[in-house]
Amino acid sequence: MSLRECLLVLILVILSFPIFADDDKHSWPDDISINGFLSVAYSYNFNTPASATNQFRVFDFDDNSFKLDVAELVLQKAVAKPGDAGFRVDFEAGASIPRVIASNGLFRDPVTGVGEDFDIQQAYISYNAPIGKGLRFDFGKYVTHTGAEVIEGYDGFNDNYSRSLLFGFAIPFTHTGLRASYTFNDHVSAMACVVNGWDNVKDNNSAKTFGGQLTLIPVKNLTFYVNYLGGPERNNDNDDSRHLFDLVSVWKPVNKVTLTLNYDYGNDANAVAPGQDATWDGVAGYVRFQAMEKFALVLRVETLHDSDGFRTGVAQRINEFTITPEYRFNEHFIVRGDLRSDSSNQDVFQKENDSSGNPQFKGRQTTIAANAIYLF
Repeated sequence: MSLRECLLVLILVILSFPIFADDDKHSWPDDISINGFLSVAYSYNFNTPASATNQFRVFDFDDNSFKLDVAELVLQKAVAKPGDAGFRVDFEAGASIPRVIASNGLFRDPVTGVGEDFDIQQAYISYNAPIGKGLRFDFGKYVTHTGAEVIEGYDGFNDNYSRSLLFGFAIPFTHTGLRASYTFNDHVSAMACVVNGWDNVKDNNSAKTFGGQLTLIPVKNLTFYVNYLGGPERNNDNDDSRHLFDLVSVWKPVNKVTLTLNYDYGNDANAVAPGQDATWDGVAGYVRFQAMEKFALVLRVETLHDSDGFRTGVAQRINEFTITPEYRFNEHFIVRGDLRSDSSNQDVFQKENDSSGNPQFKGRQTTIAANAIYLF
Protein backbone atom coordinates (compact mmCIF):
# COMPACT_ATOMS: atom_id res chain seq x y z
CA MET A 1 0.00 0.00 0.00
CA SER A 2 1.38 3.43 -0.95
CA LEU A 3 1.91 6.27 1.52
CA ARG A 4 -1.02 8.15 0.03
CA GLU A 5 -3.33 5.14 0.40
CA CYS A 6 -2.21 4.65 4.00
CA LEU A 7 -3.01 8.27 4.81
CA LEU A 8 -6.46 8.03 3.25
CA VAL A 9 -7.20 4.94 5.35
CA LEU A 10 -5.96 6.80 8.44
CA ILE A 11 -8.34 9.70 7.73
CA LEU A 12 -11.29 7.31 7.46
CA VAL A 13 -10.32 5.61 10.72
CA ILE A 14 -10.03 8.95 12.53
CA LEU A 15 -13.41 10.11 11.25
CA SER A 16 -15.02 6.88 12.46
CA PHE A 17 -14.06 7.35 16.11
CA PRO A 18 -17.03 9.56 17.13
CA ILE A 19 -19.39 6.90 15.74
CA PHE A 20 -18.10 4.24 18.12
CA ALA A 21 -17.43 6.49 21.11
CA ASP A 22 -19.44 6.08 24.31
CA ASP A 23 -21.82 9.06 24.44
CA ASP A 24 -21.76 8.99 28.25
CA LYS A 25 -17.99 9.32 28.54
CA HIS A 26 -15.45 11.90 27.48
CA SER A 27 -13.28 10.59 24.63
CA TRP A 28 -10.26 12.10 22.93
CA PRO A 29 -12.08 12.98 19.69
CA ASP A 30 -14.23 15.46 21.64
CA ASP A 31 -11.21 17.78 21.79
CA ILE A 32 -10.49 17.56 18.07
CA SER A 33 -12.13 19.78 15.47
CA ILE A 34 -12.69 18.71 11.87
CA ASN A 35 -12.92 21.33 9.12
CA GLY A 36 -13.03 21.20 5.35
CA PHE A 37 -12.50 23.34 2.27
CA LEU A 38 -13.43 22.64 -1.36
CA SER A 39 -12.59 24.80 -4.39
CA VAL A 40 -13.63 24.08 -8.00
CA ALA A 41 -13.17 26.34 -11.01
CA TYR A 42 -13.16 26.91 -14.76
CA SER A 43 -10.73 29.19 -16.60
CA TYR A 44 -10.31 30.39 -20.20
CA ASN A 45 -7.32 32.06 -21.85
CA PHE A 46 -8.12 34.46 -24.71
CA ASN A 47 -4.70 33.73 -26.22
CA THR A 48 -5.84 30.11 -26.75
CA PRO A 49 -2.29 28.84 -26.08
CA ALA A 50 -1.30 25.75 -28.07
CA SER A 51 -0.14 24.02 -24.88
CA ALA A 52 -3.49 24.73 -23.14
CA THR A 53 -1.43 26.21 -20.31
CA ASN A 54 -1.65 29.69 -18.81
CA GLN A 55 1.87 31.09 -18.46
CA PHE A 56 3.23 32.36 -15.13
CA ARG A 57 0.22 31.27 -13.11
CA VAL A 58 0.47 29.47 -9.80
CA PHE A 59 -2.60 27.25 -9.54
CA ASP A 60 -4.89 28.33 -12.41
CA PHE A 61 -2.56 27.05 -15.12
CA ASP A 62 -5.06 24.96 -17.15
CA ASP A 63 -6.76 26.74 -20.07
CA ASN A 64 -10.35 25.99 -21.07
CA SER A 65 -10.77 23.39 -18.36
CA PHE A 66 -12.98 22.59 -15.40
CA LYS A 67 -10.88 21.49 -12.46
CA LEU A 68 -10.86 20.49 -8.83
CA ASP A 69 -8.39 22.92 -7.31
CA VAL A 70 -8.36 21.34 -3.89
CA ALA A 71 -10.37 19.29 -1.42
CA GLU A 72 -8.96 19.84 2.06
CA LEU A 73 -9.64 18.16 5.40
CA VAL A 74 -8.16 19.62 8.59
CA LEU A 75 -7.86 17.81 11.92
CA GLN A 76 -6.62 19.80 14.89
CA LYS A 77 -6.57 20.27 18.63
CA ALA A 78 -6.26 23.92 19.61
CA VAL A 79 -3.74 25.26 22.13
CA ALA A 80 -5.64 28.24 23.45
CA LYS A 81 -4.27 28.41 27.01
CA PRO A 82 -0.75 28.28 28.46
CA GLY A 83 0.10 24.67 29.21
CA ASP A 84 -2.02 23.29 26.35
CA ALA A 85 -0.57 20.85 23.82
CA GLY A 86 -2.15 20.07 20.47
CA PHE A 87 -1.61 19.44 16.80
CA ARG A 88 -2.82 20.25 13.31
CA VAL A 89 -2.83 18.20 10.10
CA ASP A 90 -4.10 19.51 6.73
CA PHE A 91 -4.74 16.78 4.14
CA GLU A 92 -5.20 17.94 0.54
CA ALA A 93 -6.13 16.38 -2.80
CA GLY A 94 -6.71 18.10 -6.12
CA ALA A 95 -5.51 18.78 -9.64
CA SER A 96 -3.54 21.96 -8.96
CA ILE A 97 -2.84 23.16 -5.43
CA PRO A 98 -1.35 19.94 -3.95
CA ARG A 99 0.73 19.35 -7.08
CA VAL A 100 2.28 22.83 -6.90
CA ILE A 101 2.91 23.21 -3.17
CA ALA A 102 4.12 19.65 -2.50
CA SER A 103 7.44 19.84 -0.65
CA ASN A 104 10.67 18.14 -1.66
CA GLY A 105 11.05 14.91 0.24
CA LEU A 106 7.35 14.25 0.90
CA PHE A 107 4.99 14.16 -2.08
CA ARG A 108 7.46 15.68 -4.56
CA ASP A 109 10.08 13.46 -6.16
CA PRO A 110 13.49 15.04 -5.37
CA VAL A 111 14.94 13.70 -8.64
CA THR A 112 12.21 14.50 -11.17
CA GLY A 113 10.73 17.45 -9.27
CA VAL A 114 7.21 16.18 -10.02
CA GLY A 115 4.56 16.69 -7.34
CA GLU A 116 1.54 14.49 -6.71
CA ASP A 117 -2.15 15.38 -6.56
CA PHE A 118 -2.11 14.67 -2.82
CA ASP A 119 -0.27 16.59 -0.14
CA ILE A 120 -0.06 17.25 3.57
CA GLN A 121 -0.01 21.04 3.55
CA GLN A 122 0.59 21.27 7.29
CA ALA A 123 1.42 18.75 10.01
CA TYR A 124 2.77 20.06 13.29
CA ILE A 125 2.62 19.58 17.05
CA SER A 126 2.00 22.66 19.19
CA TYR A 127 2.78 23.50 22.79
CA ASN A 128 1.76 26.72 24.53
CA ALA A 129 4.46 27.01 27.18
CA PRO A 130 3.35 28.72 30.43
CA ILE A 131 5.84 31.56 30.03
CA GLY A 132 4.40 35.04 30.41
CA LYS A 133 1.16 35.19 28.44
CA GLY A 134 2.03 31.94 26.67
CA LEU A 135 5.02 31.19 24.43
CA ARG A 136 3.78 29.00 21.59
CA PHE A 137 5.96 26.43 19.85
CA ASP A 138 5.04 24.66 16.59
CA PHE A 139 7.20 21.74 15.46
CA GLY A 140 6.67 20.20 12.02
CA LYS A 141 5.50 21.44 8.64
CA TYR A 142 3.54 24.68 8.30
CA VAL A 143 2.72 27.39 5.76
CA THR A 144 5.10 30.29 5.32
CA HIS A 145 4.66 33.49 7.29
CA THR A 146 5.67 35.62 4.30
CA GLY A 147 3.38 37.28 1.76
CA ALA A 148 -0.05 38.88 1.69
CA GLU A 149 -1.74 35.84 0.14
CA VAL A 150 -2.22 32.30 1.43
CA ILE A 151 -2.50 28.83 -0.08
CA GLU A 152 -6.16 28.78 1.08
CA GLY A 153 -8.23 26.75 3.48
CA TYR A 154 -11.29 26.88 5.68
CA ASP A 155 -9.67 29.44 8.01
CA GLY A 156 -8.48 31.82 5.32
CA PHE A 157 -8.60 32.33 1.57
CA ASN A 158 -7.61 35.11 -0.78
CA ASP A 159 -9.85 37.85 -2.12
CA ASN A 160 -8.84 36.96 -5.71
CA TYR A 161 -9.17 33.51 -7.27
CA SER A 162 -5.89 33.65 -9.21
CA ARG A 163 -2.74 34.03 -7.11
CA SER A 164 -0.42 36.99 -7.31
CA LEU A 165 2.96 36.96 -8.99
CA LEU A 166 4.58 37.65 -5.63
CA PHE A 167 2.86 34.64 -4.08
CA GLY A 168 4.01 32.34 -6.85
CA PHE A 169 7.50 33.59 -7.66
CA ALA A 170 8.85 35.79 -4.86
CA ILE A 171 8.26 33.74 -1.70
CA PRO A 172 8.09 30.09 -0.53
CA PHE A 173 4.92 28.09 0.18
CA THR A 174 5.78 26.04 3.28
CA HIS A 175 8.51 25.26 5.79
CA THR A 176 9.47 22.32 7.96
CA GLY A 177 11.09 23.09 11.29
CA LEU A 178 10.50 24.81 14.61
CA ARG A 179 8.87 28.17 15.24
CA ALA A 180 8.12 30.12 18.41
CA SER A 181 5.60 32.96 18.69
CA TYR A 182 4.67 35.36 21.48
CA THR A 183 2.09 38.13 21.85
CA PHE A 184 3.48 40.94 24.00
CA ASN A 185 0.34 43.07 24.02
CA ASP A 186 -2.50 44.19 21.76
CA HIS A 187 -0.05 46.09 19.56
CA VAL A 188 3.05 43.89 19.22
CA SER A 189 3.68 40.20 18.57
CA ALA A 190 6.68 38.31 17.21
CA MET A 191 7.67 34.96 15.70
CA ALA A 192 11.06 33.32 15.11
CA CYS A 193 11.77 30.08 13.26
CA VAL A 194 14.53 27.72 12.14
CA VAL A 195 13.59 25.53 9.17
CA ASN A 196 14.91 23.28 6.42
CA GLY A 197 14.46 26.10 3.92
CA TRP A 198 12.01 26.88 1.15
CA ASP A 199 9.51 24.07 0.48
CA ASN A 200 11.73 21.29 1.83
CA VAL A 201 10.59 18.51 4.12
CA LYS A 202 13.91 16.79 3.48
CA ASP A 203 16.65 19.40 3.45
CA ASN A 204 18.67 19.83 0.25
CA ASN A 205 21.81 20.85 2.15
CA SER A 206 23.13 20.67 5.71
CA ALA A 207 22.55 24.35 6.53
CA LYS A 208 19.40 25.78 8.08
CA THR A 209 17.28 28.81 7.27
CA PHE A 210 16.30 31.33 9.93
CA GLY A 211 13.29 33.60 9.81
CA GLY A 212 11.09 35.92 11.78
CA GLN A 213 7.99 38.05 11.80
CA LEU A 214 7.18 41.23 13.70
CA THR A 215 3.50 42.22 13.80
CA LEU A 216 2.67 45.83 14.68
CA ILE A 217 -0.78 47.32 15.23
CA PRO A 218 -0.08 51.01 15.94
CA VAL A 219 -3.73 52.07 15.71
CA LYS A 220 -7.07 50.39 15.22
CA ASN A 221 -7.63 48.97 11.70
CA LEU A 222 -3.96 49.29 10.67
CA THR A 223 -1.55 46.33 10.81
CA PHE A 224 2.05 45.93 9.63
CA TYR A 225 3.85 42.60 9.13
CA VAL A 226 7.64 42.70 8.82
CA ASN A 227 8.99 39.33 7.63
CA TYR A 228 12.44 37.88 6.97
CA LEU A 229 13.98 34.60 5.79
CA GLY A 230 17.68 33.90 5.37
CA GLY A 231 19.83 30.84 4.69
CA PRO A 232 21.36 28.69 1.94
CA GLU A 233 18.64 27.26 -0.33
CA ARG A 234 20.39 25.63 -3.29
CA ASN A 235 21.17 21.93 -3.53
CA ASN A 236 24.37 20.85 -1.75
CA ASP A 237 25.35 24.48 -1.11
CA ASN A 238 25.88 25.47 2.53
CA ASP A 239 27.59 28.80 1.89
CA ASP A 240 25.56 30.93 -0.53
CA SER A 241 22.59 32.39 1.33
CA ARG A 242 19.24 33.56 0.07
CA HIS A 243 17.64 36.54 1.83
CA LEU A 244 13.99 37.53 1.58
CA PHE A 245 12.52 40.73 3.00
CA ASP A 246 8.74 40.83 2.94
CA LEU A 247 6.52 43.70 4.11
CA VAL A 248 2.72 43.64 4.33
CA SER A 249 0.36 46.37 5.49
CA VAL A 250 -3.41 46.08 5.91
CA TRP A 251 -5.52 49.19 6.47
CA LYS A 252 -9.27 49.51 6.80
CA PRO A 253 -9.93 53.27 6.49
CA VAL A 254 -13.72 52.85 6.47
CA ASN A 255 -16.01 49.96 7.24
CA LYS A 256 -16.51 48.80 3.63
CA VAL A 257 -12.96 49.26 2.29
CA THR A 258 -9.79 47.26 2.99
CA LEU A 259 -6.44 48.29 1.48
CA THR A 260 -3.49 45.88 1.40
CA LEU A 261 0.07 46.50 0.22
CA ASN A 262 2.80 43.85 -0.16
CA TYR A 263 6.47 44.44 -1.01
CA ASP A 264 9.13 41.75 -1.54
CA TYR A 265 12.87 41.88 -2.11
CA GLY A 266 14.96 38.75 -2.59
CA ASN A 267 18.66 38.09 -3.11
CA ASP A 268 20.45 34.77 -3.72
CA ALA A 269 24.26 34.90 -3.50
CA ASN A 270 26.23 33.73 -6.56
CA ALA A 271 23.08 32.24 -8.09
CA VAL A 272 23.61 33.69 -11.58
CA ALA A 273 27.37 33.10 -11.71
CA PRO A 274 30.31 33.28 -9.29
CA GLY A 275 30.31 36.82 -7.98
CA GLN A 276 26.91 37.61 -9.50
CA ASP A 277 23.88 37.46 -7.20
CA ALA A 278 20.31 36.90 -8.34
CA THR A 279 17.83 39.55 -7.24
CA TRP A 280 14.09 40.01 -7.56
CA ASP A 281 11.61 42.49 -6.15
CA GLY A 282 7.96 43.37 -6.56
CA VAL A 283 4.97 45.14 -5.12
CA ALA A 284 1.27 44.28 -5.06
CA GLY A 285 -1.68 46.45 -4.06
CA TYR A 286 -5.21 45.33 -3.23
CA VAL A 287 -8.53 47.13 -2.77
CA ARG A 288 -11.53 45.26 -1.38
CA PHE A 289 -14.87 47.09 -1.51
CA GLN A 290 -17.73 45.45 0.37
CA ALA A 291 -20.51 46.97 -1.73
CA MET A 292 -23.30 45.04 -0.02
CA GLU A 293 -23.60 42.50 2.77
CA LYS A 294 -23.11 39.57 0.38
CA PHE A 295 -21.34 41.21 -2.58
CA ALA A 296 -17.78 42.52 -2.78
CA LEU A 297 -15.47 43.72 -5.54
CA VAL A 298 -11.70 43.23 -5.30
CA LEU A 299 -8.99 44.89 -7.41
CA ARG A 300 -5.35 43.80 -7.47
CA VAL A 301 -2.45 45.35 -9.36
CA GLU A 302 1.19 44.28 -9.12
CA THR A 303 4.58 44.17 -10.74
CA LEU A 304 7.49 41.74 -10.34
CA HIS A 305 11.01 42.52 -11.55
CA ASP A 306 12.98 39.31 -12.07
CA SER A 307 16.13 40.99 -13.31
CA ASP A 308 18.13 37.77 -13.75
CA GLY A 309 15.33 35.34 -14.60
CA PHE A 310 16.14 33.40 -11.44
CA ARG A 311 12.54 33.11 -10.22
CA THR A 312 10.50 33.03 -13.44
CA GLY A 313 13.04 31.58 -15.85
CA VAL A 314 13.10 34.76 -17.97
CA ALA A 315 14.80 38.08 -17.23
CA GLN A 316 11.71 40.29 -17.31
CA ARG A 317 9.40 42.74 -15.64
CA ILE A 318 5.98 41.12 -15.45
CA ASN A 319 2.78 42.89 -14.39
CA GLU A 320 -0.83 41.93 -13.78
CA PHE A 321 -4.21 43.48 -13.03
CA THR A 322 -7.12 41.45 -11.65
CA ILE A 323 -10.79 42.21 -10.99
CA THR A 324 -12.70 39.76 -8.78
CA PRO A 325 -16.44 40.03 -8.05
CA GLU A 326 -17.49 37.91 -5.05
CA TYR A 327 -20.91 36.78 -3.86
CA ARG A 328 -21.42 34.98 -0.54
CA PHE A 329 -24.63 33.01 -0.37
CA ASN A 330 -23.86 32.28 3.29
CA GLU A 331 -20.85 31.71 5.53
CA HIS A 332 -20.16 28.35 3.86
CA PHE A 333 -20.80 28.92 0.12
CA ILE A 334 -19.02 31.55 -2.02
CA VAL A 335 -18.82 32.10 -5.77
CA ARG A 336 -16.56 34.56 -7.57
CA GLY A 337 -15.22 35.54 -10.95
CA ASP A 338 -11.69 36.47 -11.96
CA LEU A 339 -10.79 38.71 -14.91
CA ARG A 340 -7.03 39.07 -15.21
CA SER A 341 -4.58 40.67 -17.62
CA ASP A 342 -0.84 39.85 -17.51
CA SER A 343 1.84 41.75 -19.41
CA SER A 344 5.62 41.52 -19.72
CA ASN A 345 8.42 43.44 -21.40
CA GLN A 346 9.28 40.12 -23.08
CA ASP A 347 7.14 37.98 -25.38
CA VAL A 348 6.56 35.17 -22.88
CA PHE A 349 2.84 34.39 -23.21
CA GLN A 350 2.00 31.59 -25.58
CA LYS A 351 -0.72 31.84 -28.22
CA GLU A 352 -1.81 29.56 -31.07
CA ASN A 353 0.88 27.99 -33.23
CA ASP A 354 1.46 29.40 -36.68
CA SER A 355 0.39 27.57 -39.84
CA SER A 356 3.57 25.48 -39.74
CA GLY A 357 2.97 24.37 -36.17
CA ASN A 358 5.66 26.58 -34.67
CA PRO A 359 4.97 28.08 -31.21
CA GLN A 360 4.09 31.78 -31.14
CA PHE A 361 4.36 34.19 -28.21
CA LYS A 362 3.21 37.70 -27.31
CA GLY A 363 3.65 40.18 -24.47
CA ARG A 364 0.15 39.96 -23.00
CA GLN A 365 -2.24 37.34 -21.66
CA THR A 366 -5.88 37.77 -20.60
CA THR A 367 -7.90 35.14 -18.77
CA ILE A 368 -11.33 34.80 -17.21
CA ALA A 369 -12.32 32.31 -14.52
CA ALA A 370 -15.25 31.25 -12.35
CA ASN A 371 -14.71 29.74 -8.92
CA ALA A 372 -16.96 28.13 -6.31
CA ILE A 373 -15.94 27.50 -2.70
CA TYR A 374 -17.56 25.51 0.09
CA LEU A 375 -16.10 25.43 3.58
CA PHE A 376 -17.00 24.26 7.05
